[in-house]
Amino acid sequence: MIKKSFSLIFILFYISGFSQKIIDKNIESEILETTRNLKIYLPKGYEKDSIKNYPLAVVFDAEYLFDTYVGNSVLFAAKDKAPKQIVVGISMKESRKKDTYFNINNGNLTADNIAFYQFIRDEVIFYMESTYRTSPFISLIGEGTSANLITHFLKEPKPFINSYICINPTFSDFVGQQFQSYNLGKFQKEDNTFYFYTNNSSSFSTKKQTKIGELQTGLKSLEIKNFNIINDSIVTPSSISAMAEAIPRAMTKVFEIYSAISKEEFEKNVKHLSPVDAIAYLENKYLEIEFLFGSNLGIRERDIYVVEKIIIEKENGDHLREFGKMILKLFPSSPLGDYYIGRYYESGKMYKKALKHYKIGYGKMDPSNKNADAFYENILRLGGM
Repeated sequence: MIKKSFSLIFILFYISGFSQKIIDKNIESEILETTRNLKIYLPKGYEKDSIKNYPLAVVFDAEYLFDTYVGNSVLFAAKDKAPKQIVVGISMKESRKKDTYFNINNGNLTADNIAFYQFIRDEVIFYMESTYRTSPFISLIGEGTSANLITHFLKEPKPFINSYICINPTFSDFVGQQFQSYNLGKFQKEDNTFYFYTNNSSSFSTKKQTKIGELQTGLKSLEIKNFNIINDSIVTPSSISAMAEAIPRAMTKVFEIYSAISKEEFEKNVKHLSPVDAIAYLENKYLEIEFLFGSNLGIRERDIYVVEKIIIEKENGDHLREFGKMILKLFPSSPLGDYYIGRYYESGKMYKKALKHYKIGYGKMDPSNKNADAFYENILRLGGM
């Protein structure tokens, strides 16, 4: 099923000509003392909306990862499973060995590796943030030895990368000690959210599977509240298909908070909350979406309805007004905020106040809205009192 979906992705996006949105940019690197090529994808609508910001994805090995990542980013955004992203790919066809092949004797980065690391950190990311409207959320995506290089960004004293996506990683024999030196506990001091993804695969050699498995086992024992470990394992006969599957699987987890509340999220995080805590959960979810991804969604109506049952059925609906105020705060154009405030006042037999809010809410509705008639019935019902 996954293989078929990827074939469909490639067909759809090559037909639609998304490659026309790609900007080729040669950047003069003072660190590398040479010119490197960047491939930059700007999402649809970027030019029209001069205010909106977008998460930044930095893709290593652009020759074979860039199109796949862009294709998935467009599909996920279209399905409302992830925000639209700005994607920059680093061409490494002629320089991969120099850029990312570490010292096999001790696992340390070579002088060339360090220079490439600094090029990404100080020149590529700086160029993208100063040239385009990026949000604070940054992802790094790499495969093989590039994935190994990405892990070294974990040692930055002040974490600034949110998502570390390490696909089919080629780690050194010293990877365990390296991770211990990164002081991952520092992440929990940050008011931010972080993700670390690795995948193992049945297509890898036994030695490689063991090495990745040992690291994943070690990481699984970590309990860092805002540092999310995603240990994946893909059953496939080919490392190429593992790479193709890993990207959407990683994106599903990394952008999980962006998606509407799923059945799994409701059962795990929402179902047992009090009305006050359920309201706070929903508000914090959308505030975090806006902060991380630069996406002011308001609130999805389906998420409002998910939480509605808790508000109404628990504590006699006493928190309907707070629920409505929270909706109006984040989604002022929605009639639902006024509806819940009106319902609160009606339940307390304060009919004039209820009628006022029902009228305000109805005034925000498009007459073609299928719920408009039902909303107007509230006004008719109370208008005669």
